[in-house]
Amino acid sequence: MNTETVKELLNSYQTPMYVFDIGILRKRVAYLKERLPENVSLCYAVKANTFIMKELDDIIDRFEVCSPGELSICRELKMPMEKIIFSGVYKTPSVVNDLMDKEVPIGIYSAESMVQYRLLVDASKKAGTKIKIMPRLTSGNQFGMTEDEIKDIIKEVRENELLDICGIQFFSGTQKTSLKKQKRELEHVDEFLQTLKEELDFTPEELEFGPGFPVTYFQGEDFDEDEYLNEFSNLIREMNFKSKITLELGRSIAASCGSYLTKVVDMKTNKGQNYAIVDGGINQLVFFGQSMAMKHPLCHMYPEREDGVINNWNLCGSLCTVNDILVKQLPIMDLKLDDVIVFDNTGAYCMTEGIALFLSRDLPEIVFIDEYKKHKSVRKTSPTHPINTPNY
Repeated sequence: MNTETVKELLNSYQTPMYVFDIGILRKRVAYLKERLPENVSLCYAVKANTFIMKELDDIIDRFEVCSPGELSICRELKMPMEKIIFSGVYKTPSVVNDLMDKEVPIGIYSAESMVQYRLLVDASKKAGTKIKIMPRLTSGNQFGMTEDEIKDIIKEVRENELLDICGIQFFSGTQKTSLKKQKRELEHVDEFLQTLKEELDFTPEELEFGPGFPVTYFQGEDFDEDEYLNEFSNLIREMNFKSKITLELGRSIAASCGSYLTKVVDMKTNKGQNYAIVDGGINQLVFFGQSMAMKHPLCHMYPEREDGVINNWNLCGSLCTVNDILVKQLPIMDLKLDDVIVFDNTGAYCMTEGIALFLSRDLPEIVFIDEYKKHKSVRKTSPTHPINTPNY
């Protein structure tokens, strides 16, 4: 974000604020599509950033929803239900039954367990509604099912005209920088799909795979994304499975479009340590793997100064807890009250993953910058104290 844009935003809105650049978002999706094989589609995990969903509708093939709340947001935004895969480790039975009763055309339901599978079977039968399901293969954690359980489901579904197993789902984690791990996982899934073909004469129409592409958040990180995606694409091409592959991505799509702006509201030096208090905090800014603020995130100060003394500053938020430290020992030139710190690559999870209700601080304003550099507020500063107030 350039200096002129920051100046214009600060003249129009109050800090702290999130800013999502839709032009950068669309370029990011185009970049990913250009570097991935032709048989690969993209699924956006809306938990990464629910605010930008509508802006992705015409360029993303599918949206992963993992809770009733996210489903409600999709309805409010009039998202196409047929492009949604309803995932999540706990699907509320009342929501599933309601969707079937109203014949809401959800594109696909994932099945995380035999319990979920039975829920989908019963709801479909009760409503007389045909649905597509995608069993999730576990990677060895609390998510998904074993290979034998999925085989049992495939056998059983062949006798059920209301159920269609349209694919297999697999996801193991995020921020995976190791291509060796990607290779092992793709080979494991590919082998399982081959087993289904040989043992059950079943080949799914699709594999939905969560690669957990890494995102650079901190200064000094050395990551060649072009080379990484090129090698990952070669791994896809080497698979025996040649049908459609959908990559489920969240932070890899959303991170780069976001910035978080927070203002310095107090400064002090205690026992030789410089502290700058900002009007935001850890309730609004969360970085993956920050190691208690020891790493320096991608950020810069506004206004930037060419002359002055560089000092190390501990940037602390406005929460009354010693844990509210955004960055430790960040070198800044001639820091002053009312200066603004702009954190980059904050388009994913920051606005949803923080402890937003702690101390009943307001939720920040959210601003969009469109492809023509015009800006607009899409959520005003919102109080949280009503949520924390009991109703007698």
